Amino acid sequence: MMKSSTSKGVGLPRMGNGYDVHQLAPGYPFFLGGVQLDHSKGCIAHSDGDCLIHAVCDALLGALALGDIGTHFPDKSEEFRGIDSKILLERTYRMVCRAGYKVGNVDCTVCLQEPKIGAVIPQMRDILAQILEIPVDCVSVKATTTEKLGFVGREEGVAVYATALLWPVG
Repeated sequence: MMKSSTSKGVGLPRMGNGYDVHQLAPGYPFFLGGVQLDHSKGCIAHSDGDCLIHAVCDALLGALALGDIGTHFPDKSEEFRGIDSKILLERTYRMVCRAGYKVGNVDCTVCLQEPKIGAVIPQMRDILAQILEIPVDCVSVKATTTEKLGFVGREEGVAVYATALLWPVG
């Protein structure tokens, strides 16, 4: 059996996954990947409800065994009410850097029936790449529907899966 280390595994690549879901409802703005989408519904959330960025934050935190987004940015805190999720990602990225890591790549799958997001995926990739200080070709954002099945298919919500690979610095 391996002994526990206080180095948190620095020196080894680390991989994490993230998942986030938000309910959609009329009258709310819809942010996804740092982009405001034109849609009749948006995310009910304490922050701006950017499901894609929240999943990426959880993937980064998970790779370093640092808990989840709710641990670091609780939805009961007034500090985070309505906050731009890009700020949460910047703060999460700083945690990654302080732990001695850099982001290798992120891969995201957005599950969303409507609206179609193919035209804005390049913009989402650019935003994520800039925040994470990686080339845009190290950021993947894919979209899929659920063929009208489940809460996503009924347009009641959006779900995002994210995976992140971290490399030790130096």
